[in-house]
Amino acid sequence: MRFPRISTPRSWIAPQWIAPKRWLAATLTTGFVLGHALWSSRSADAQVGAYCQLSPEEITQKETLRKAAFTGDKNAQTQYQSILAKHADQLKTCRSRTWPQNQALWIRLYPCDIRSGALDDVLDRIVNRGYNQVYVEVFYSGQVLLPKASNRTPWPSVLRTPGTENTDLLAQAIQKGRDRGLKVYAWMFTLNFGYSYAQRPDRQQALARNGKGQVTLSIASGTNLQFEIVGVTSEESFVDPYNPQAKFDYYQLVQEVVKRRPDGVLFDYVRYPRGTGTSSIATKVRDLWIYGDASQQAIYRRALNNKGLELIRRFLARGFITANDVQSVNKLFPGEREPLWQGRSSSTASLSADQQLPILQSQLWYLSVAHAVQGVLDFLATAVLPVQKQGIPAGAVFFPDGNRVVGQGFDSRLQAWDQFPSSMEWHPMSYATCGNTSCIVNMVQQVLTLAPRGTKVMPVLAGVWGQSVSNRPPLEAQMQAIYQVAPQVNSISHFAYSWQEPQSDRDRKFCRLQ
Repeated sequence: MRFPRISTPRSWIAPQWIAPKRWLAATLTTGFVLGHALWSSRSADAQVGAYCQLSPEEITQKETLRKAAFTGDKNAQTQYQSILAKHADQLKTCRSRTWPQNQALWIRLYPCDIRSGALDDVLDRIVNRGYNQVYVEVFYSGQVLLPKASNRTPWPSVLRTPGTENTDLLAQAIQKGRDRGLKVYAWMFTLNFGYSYAQRPDRQQALARNGKGQVTLSIASGTNLQFEIVGVTSEESFVDPYNPQAKFDYYQLVQEVVKRRPDGVLFDYVRYPRGTGTSSIATKVRDLWIYGDASQQAIYRRALNNKGLELIRRFLARGFITANDVQSVNKLFPGEREPLWQGRSSSTASLSADQQLPILQSQLWYLSVAHAVQGVLDFLATAVLPVQKQGIPAGAVFFPDGNRVVGQGFDSRLQAWDQFPSSMEWHPMSYATCGNTSCIVNMVQQVLTLAPRGTKVMPVLAGVWGQSVSNRPPLEAQMQAIYQVAPQVNSISHFAYSWQEPQSDRDRKFCRLQ
């Protein structure tokens, strides 16, 4: 579907465009055979198996050399560098012959990854599994993966232990990844600025607010919002996308990230939060996160005359208007024939106040939804500018089901991904669960159907190799099902390292540097 849209002050989409598109993707049930990928190269190096994964012997040899190299063994260091280069070449050759040509893994780094050889171990494990891209989380939970000594952003650095002030873990990950033949993307939260930002007294005006005056942090703590595939934490805090301070802070952060010259930048949380139960649907204006000062002033500016402005004010203040409001506004501004705002073109002047009421009420609702959506799109457009200036690929991460009409309302995330720029990579999080691959394939097909020609669609899958987990088939089954219906897709990523290497992730997450 396409959300109501207001693109620029001079090119507004009329309300009749609001009707959603019918999903065109048909339900498919795709058979699959586990084991060797049917599309895998049969002429690849014998030491690289299905899905370009290294053999146990190669993995053991490399790990032995890594441990020796980081204990000071000069000979082992030389051999370790040699085997890294060898595996990088093998990986490049295998991926060039194997579908998908690009296979990525999402990962969060921790302070203990600065220990001698620790980051090398993590990246080696990623290469061992046949990945040639890695998406490194650089802004999450109100923290940034930047050195504390040069961190000019309003967020604290991930590395805060004394003695680590100048350690640049992101730059290290980029360099060490490339040494292994990996492309390293920077993965960033977008409108979710985190708990630390929400606690700053000088940033309270930047927070998103609903019609009850609540910020998203208080809602998350009280009703357990389901933000992602993983459980919600108290770190979720969204900002008003119209707020200039929020835009400036984020733009500055992106500038710092692109200074490290990653191979790409991915923008996640390009949306509003989603609640559980009835809170997952926005059915009235007070459900929308458009009550921050900046957002309110912006929607008032969408009025094209005094009648329009006054009705917008009353609609936002009470959540509805009455026939008396229509009559009152007509008396206040008798020289104006119609209440007007951007996107409104229909005429109701010849109708009575009672007849005008349901039409104006509906149009004000759609204006409010369109305003909320446009704020997200405009924020994203600003955020990608530093990336585009450097000629670095930018991508948007989204839920395919985040832009649905639900009954009389909208999915509260209001994630209008079908309006994301086609010049960006599209990374649909195809996390559907139905016990087989059909619902996952449907999500991917849905995105491919609505994506403009030439858009790079790069599905994100959740799961592990060789076994079902959380009602999801193994990754092999998911990928084979996608290949059968969409062989033109040549890039797929897997969420996440913590699922593939749970023990390694736990050890890194809970260790202490000092």
